Amino acid sequence: MAKSNFETLEVYQISEELSDQIWNIVINWNYFSQNTVGNQLVRSADSIRANIAEGTGRGTYKDNRRFVRIARASLYETKHWLKRAYKRNLLTEDQIHYLSPLISELAPRLNAYLNSIGQS
Repeated sequence: MAKSNFETLEVYQISEELSDQIWNIVINWNYFSQNTVGNQLVRSADSIRANIAEGTGRGTYKDNRRFVRIARASLYETKHWLKRAYKRNLLTEDQIHYLSPLISELAPRLNAYLNSIGQS
């Protein structure tokens, strides 16, 4: 399958890495943890990249910008659920050390992408 335009964006690739890593962590949790925190965490992480993809397919700069803002909100929701998971001893220090740089890199990249939309 040929890559779509959004798949070449670094911000999309980083968000994909983040959501895949979160999935790989949550899949090993017990049922209760998966069904409560895990479900919310996976959904919010997946939502980041899904909204980047959807925004590029909308066809207007205004719609694309709106969906990137939603992706940014999903990133903040993901941060919230990661903090909850850590406080509830569902994440190890090693997992946090791996995920933190991805999270830290995504916010400024989403902002830069948002600022670039519609500019020549």
